[in-house]
Amino acid sequence: MYRSSKAFLSIFVLLATLLSGCATTTINSGFQSGDLPPSGSFVADNGIQFDVQPLSLATLPPKQVVRPSSDLARLVRTSTRVDYRIAPGDILNVVLVDYPNINTSTSSLTVDQQGFVQIPLIGRIKASGLSVPKFTTNLRGQLQRYLKYSDPQVKVIEYRGNKFIIDGEVSKAGEFNITDTPVSLYSAISMAGGVTVTGDSDNMVLNRKGTSYNINLSSLRKIGSSANQIYVQDGDSIHVNTLDINKVYVLGEFGRVAPVPILEQGLNLAQVLGESAGLNANTANAAKVYIVRDNPGYPRTNIYYIDMQTITSFPLASRFEMRPNDIVYVDPTGLTRWNRVLSALLPSSSAIRSFSDL
Repeated sequence: MYRSSKAFLSIFVLLATLLSGCATTTINSGFQSGDLPPSGSFVADNGIQFDVQPLSLATLPPKQVVRPSSDLARLVRTSTRVDYRIAPGDILNVVLVDYPNINTSTSSLTVDQQGFVQIPLIGRIKASGLSVPKFTTNLRGQLQRYLKYSDPQVKVIEYRGNKFIIDGEVSKAGEFNITDTPVSLYSAISMAGGVTVTGDSDNMVLNRKGTSYNINLSSLRKIGSSANQIYVQDGDSIHVNTLDINKVYVLGEFGRVAPVPILEQGLNLAQVLGESAGLNANTANAAKVYIVRDNPGYPRTNIYYIDMQTITSFPLASRFEMRPNDIVYVDPTGLTRWNRVLSALLPSSSAIRSFSDL
């Protein structure tokens, strides 16, 4: 009897000691919202300023409109289809219809690094930087001094001079040739096998002559433009970013805790709840669903909260547009916190009981 009473007393002392030292902010393991004000501004212990407000139709953030930068708008405005310009490395075929004995030496002419080709009778002639029609006209004028019937037919049989690079989240990254058919940004992506399932077509970068253009296909469509109106030039490089930098993060009492990607068509709070298998029916406090949104360049971080216990909250959740790096957090219920405390204490109480039995 004495040993049993001593064991009970030891367990009681342990519980009293642990619980007396636990504040409301540390009684449960894991994350929790802590003592947030119902609304208004406050400064946390870490020095960060927060704005807290319940989510309602009045406090619903406006939809984010992504507009192309002035540089990108100018790029679209000045991007036009142009005739192909012969470049060093290209291989030309020149046919002189009435002089078949000369054709054998003009069937495969490589444009050298200085931009010239070697033509029988007239020697070296400038080719690079000229369209095929312009080069043909120049060549005809030169040949007229030596041939009675000067009617050359010129075509590029191998395009090796004008190139662009595309990498990142595409199926076939690499270097591609630009032919006499103008290559739009959309065509360039198709040539690379398209954007992968982990790629973000709304987050691409076009580098041209030292200038970088951030390209968002959705925003282009909103202003009546498209990737078909941006033409790739020699030396361009295109990088397709990954969706990993365009995600919403969920924490707390969800059915599944994993980042949720923001797709091209956007993402709202209701969809986040669905993609995360809903709230955990056994542990989640549906009255406390929080959205934490940090605003780069703005001193305050926003915290919105919504009570998802009522079905009338779902239309509001459907209207709340998520943004990259938003955090959605759900508090546990009070009973869940208590159970977690007991689960943490039970191994210790068992150890005390074993010790007391000695």
